[in-house]
Parts: sequence; C-alpha cells; structure tokens
Amino acid sequence: MSITDNDVNQILIVGITPYFLDKEVFWFQENLQDILNAQNSQSFFQDNIIFLEKNQNYNFSQFLRKLDEMGYEKVFKVQEPGEFSQRGGIVDVFPVNIKEAVRLDFLGNKIDEIKLLDIKIDDEKKSKDILKKRLKSQKLFSDIKGLKTGQYLVHLDHGVGKFVEVKSFDPPVGQNLNPQKYYVLEYANEDKLYIPLGLERKLSRYVGFYNPKVSRLGSVLWQKTKRKIKEEVEKLAKELLELYGQKEATQRPPYIFDEDLESELSSGFLYQETPDQIQAICDIKNDLKKEKPMDRIICGDVGFGKTEIAMRTSLMAASNNKQTAIICPTTILANQHFNNFKDRFKKLPVQIALLSRLQTKKEQKKIIEKIKGGNIDIVIGTHRVLSGDLEFKNLQLLIIDDEQRFGVKQKEKLRKSKPSLDILSLSATPIPRTVYLALSSFKNISLIQTPPKGRMAIKTKILAYSQKIIKEAIKFELKRNGQVYFLHNRVQTIEKAKENIKKLAAKGLPHAYRQAGAGRQAKIGIIHGRMPEDQLIKIMDDFQKEKINVLVATTIIENGIDLPNVNTIIIEDSTKLGLSQAYQIKGRVGRSYTQGFAYLFYPPKSLTPLAKERLDALKEAEELGSGYKVALCDLEIRGAGNILGKEQSGSINQVGLNLYSQMLSEAVEKIRYNK
Repeated sequence: MSITDNDVNQILIVGITPYFLDKEVFWFQENLQDILNAQNSQSFFQDNIIFLEKNQNYNFSQFLRKLDEMGYEKVFKVQEPGEFSQRGGIVDVFPVNIKEAVRLDFLGNKIDEIKLLDIKIDDEKKSKDILKKRLKSQKLFSDIKGLKTGQYLVHLDHGVGKFVEVKSFDPPVGQNLNPQKYYVLEYANEDKLYIPLGLERKLSRYVGFYNPKVSRLGSVLWQKTKRKIKEEVEKLAKELLELYGQKEATQRPPYIFDEDLESELSSGFLYQETPDQIQAICDIKNDLKKEKPMDRIICGDVGFGKTEIAMRTSLMAASNNKQTAIICPTTILANQHFNNFKDRFKKLPVQIALLSRLQTKKEQKKIIEKIKGGNIDIVIGTHRVLSGDLEFKNLQLLIIDDEQRFGVKQKEKLRKSKPSLDILSLSATPIPRTVYLALSSFKNISLIQTPPKGRMAIKTKILAYSQKIIKEAIKFELKRNGQVYFLHNRVQTIEKAKENIKKLAAKGLPHAYRQAGAGRQAKIGIIHGRMPEDQLIKIMDDFQKEKINVLVATTIIENGIDLPNVNTIIIEDSTKLGLSQAYQIKGRVGRSYTQGFAYLFYPPKSLTPLAKERLDALKEAEELGSGYKVALCDLEIRGAGNILGKEQSGSINQVGLNLYSQMLSEAVEKIRYNK
C-alpha cells in the first residue's frame, strides 16, 4: 500500500468476523495478494472483503450495502474501528485491519480519492478484544426467533421499524444460486428495508414502555440519536462501575481443576449434554480460572439441565478444598436436590448435608458444627443457610436456585460477609433487574436454550373457564396413565376445589376407566404452603410414587419438582399469576418424552388488558427454550423504568432496551480495558 501525504492508492477493508479479528495488522499487509487470490475462488473471502483502488469504478450503493453486510456500523461521525459514516459521496470508514480511518471520495461510481484520516487506535489488541466482545453481545441481543407481523425491531444503522414479513427473491436469470430471503421492515412514509437472513446481528427486538416512533430511512436523526445516547451511556457506565467498584477490585486465587474427579461425576449423567450445557460449563471454568470472583447466571427452561451444571460447579469448588452453599426457595426443592446430589456424588470423596427446618434442633446443631469444622463440602438448604448461627470454614461458592425467588438483601447477605465469593444463579425466568444487569455486562449470563433430545414443547391452551374442558383434560391424562397438577392458588378454598374435582371425576371419568382397565380412578391430593413441612414432603412423595394422580396445589409447585409422569397442568385462574411465574409453573409438566399440556383458564367477564397481554405473551412463548424471552417480555410489560430509574427511561424508549443495554455493555468493557 503506497502512501503520499495521507493519499492512498488502494485500500483493503475486511469484514468484522472472528477469523479476521484474530489477525494482526501486519498479517493483512504481508498476505494481501493471497487474500485477493482467495477472493476469486472462496465464498467467505468474497463475502467479507472489499478491495478498492483510486480511479476504479465501484457501484456506490453496492459499496454501502457491502459495508453493512460485513458488520460495519453506520454512525454520525467515525471514531472507532468497525464504524462508517456517509455524507453525499464521501464515506469515512475505519477498517478493522488497519490502524487508522480512511476517507473515500466518490464521484458517481468512481473512486476519486482515498485519504488516511487523523483518527487512529493506540492499542490494536485492546480494540480487537472490544470488537470480539461486541460480536458476542450482539448474538445475545439479536434473538428474533418467532417474529410476528407488526412487532417493532431496531436496526443498528437505520433505527426502529415494523416487521412485515420474511420475503424470498429469486436470483437473476442464468445465475445458479438459491433464492435469497430477507426480513422486510417498514419505516416512516411506508419505506421498506430488506435485510438478508444471516445479518440478524444488526437487528434487535424493541423493548420499551410504549409503542415507539418509527424512524425515517436515510435521515441522519437516528445517527445523532445514537451518538447522544452513547455519550449518556458512557457517563452511566462510569457511575455503575464506581458502584460495583469493590466487587471489581476483589480477588481470590484461581481454581485448579481435577479432570479425573470431573470425569467420574460426568460419567454418572444419564443424558447427553446439550451444546448449551457444554458451553455453560466452559463459561464457568473460564470464570473460575480468573482471579476475579465469578458472578454468572444460568438461564434455561425448566428441565433443561441447570441442576447438572450446579453439580459440576460444586465439584470444582470441592476439589479446591472449598465449601459450597446451595440455597433453594422451598424445603421440597432442597430435599429433592439433596437426594439427587447424594446419588450422583456417592462414589466421590465429597461430603453433602441438608440443612432445613425438617430436621430436629439436635440434627441441625450437629450439621452446623460439621460445616464450621470444614467436614461438609456442600450444604443444601433453604433460607436456613443464611442464618446468623451458621459459620463456614472456607465457603467459596454460593449457588442460588430459582434466583427470582430471593430478594436482593437475602442474596447479598453471604456476599457481604465474603466479597470474594463466587456466585452462580440458576433461573428459568430471571427477574428484570438481573436481566438488565446481565444485558449491561455487570453479570455474566449463559443461556441454555437447546432442549434435551426428544423433549417436546408443551401445548398451551388459553381458554375461558370451562368445567367441561377441565373434565376432558383430566380424563385424557388419566387414560394414558399420567398425572395432573390442578393449580388453585387460594388456601382458604382449596378443599372446595378438591371437592369440585372429585365431582367432575365422578361425573365424567368412570366410563373412561372401564374402557381403559381397572384401577384408574382419580386419586386426589392437596398441597399448599401452610401445611407442616413433613406433611408436604409426604404428599409429594406419594405423588411421585403415583399414590396420588391429581394434585390440587397452590403455587408451591412452582419450584423445581421434577416428575416425568406429570404431563397435564390446569391453572384455574391464570390472570392471578405474573408472566414469569405462569411460565415457570407451566414448565412443571412435559419433563419427559411424553407430550405435555397446559390449560390456562381465565374468567371470561373480567379479563383486563394487562392480563390479556400476559396471556398472549405466554402463548407466543410456547416453543422450547423461551424462558429468557419471557423474562424480557416481563421486563417490557412491567416497565424497565422501575429497574433503571427515570433518568434512563427516555433514552431507552428512543432506541429500545436491547440496543441501550448493548451500548452500555460496550461502554463498560471499554472503560475496563482502559483501566
């Protein structure tokens, strides 16, 4: 590349891909001819390279489109690698393969001038690390599966538009190519934008407080808006980093991993790990290799294998002679985890204890003494684990199951006593505050969205209350030897609900039982949170052993009871539940390879607009792995302002929560890298 007084005769611009981001600047200079040769025969290089020469003809519109497709972000003024701006026929672009920005001056389709600009990077590695982080965060923010016509999307370069459809176009006659599919977005003045499938990283769902103003295509207003919000976000990032300063500065020794012990534990896993589970375990290992304490949330649907990840992480702590505390929201869940952990760790030199109110004072005291002496490696319990009389010898790992069920004060109690604590949170639908912190780079998040092999999506039916349908649903499930949850969320009238189910069974079920064979009667039980805990455990044990096949319950069943034979759930009044809670409870069925059904009833005469919005969101989240999407939708319905404060709400509404959080995440990373 020849340079004279900042004039350049030729320029290579490469796409923002991991392959190119791993190369240093001199690599592109040394291998220029090989790169150009590869462009002639290899589709990857054809799609991710622009090579321009002075006085060359190059279609101007095609050039701008190619920059967009290669991942460059359109901005008002270029400042960093990976950006470009356009004013008339002048395009400023900062290629990721050189250390300064360039200006391209087009006269029509002819490149009249190429000049280097006085906009440079000091640290090439730092710059590329930030771009790699951006690629990862874009993947998180750009989940646009299951789009519906009329939903709002945000395009990184063009602003807020309405999704119309996915449209297919045939290639030009004579070209042996497959049809190209495009997302079609509608902007102001009925202008349309076509985005090729595969460029989802430029798109994100709009999450805000009310319907946004649709942008005008070709206007500089969107670029100015982004620039203004980026400046605000940088200030907020500094404030938040100061707020989290102690946590950022805390250190602990990196973990050492025992591959033999890990192999022994993983060999007892009865299923094939999903790719998302494997990635989550890798993420955790990478966290624990560092000196900075881990703070990671594992977000995955009920039954997608979060507990397995908790087991393997607990072993990593135990193999470093550190203790783990696992806190669960209910005694039932703590009891189930204890039994599962005991079974899986039985061949390993790891001591596990349960600490709950089910035990006598004497038993509790004995366990507490063992924990204090370091003779217990993993303790599983409810809020009892947070009690003041419990001292650990060398606690290092805190695992919070169903983190949305614990308040901030509860979660911070152990962390305050030991700032270097590693924290792993598990959730199907994390609370909005956690989602926001994860989106904004203050918590790390691993998404488990791949269902276990053979798992089927739960068929969700949203209906006006009908005793006839309830009778048919129970009859169908019992006829196939299954079990039923019936959710009635009022303790005062739960006995009456049980009697109603009994009457329905007496009216509609005997004939079906005679058809299917003897012994299939409706054996009905009740469970609710005001029962003595030993009675709760007994009823759940009877339900697990199929001595009960219809369980009338309150929302106590929300947390973690894994019963593969329960494949129908009937929610008597789903309007009384929050969105995330209803989704979590719905996930109590369909835990095996049998088709699960969820009947969500509502009172036909008193359905509020907000309740209808929640029910619509639940219906849309029918596909497997939708928990994270539900959490975002919950955040949207509640209003992100409750979490973020009024100062940010206006900016969020202009660009949407996803893009706002992406900007904040990038600002946080830049400040961290520059420290």
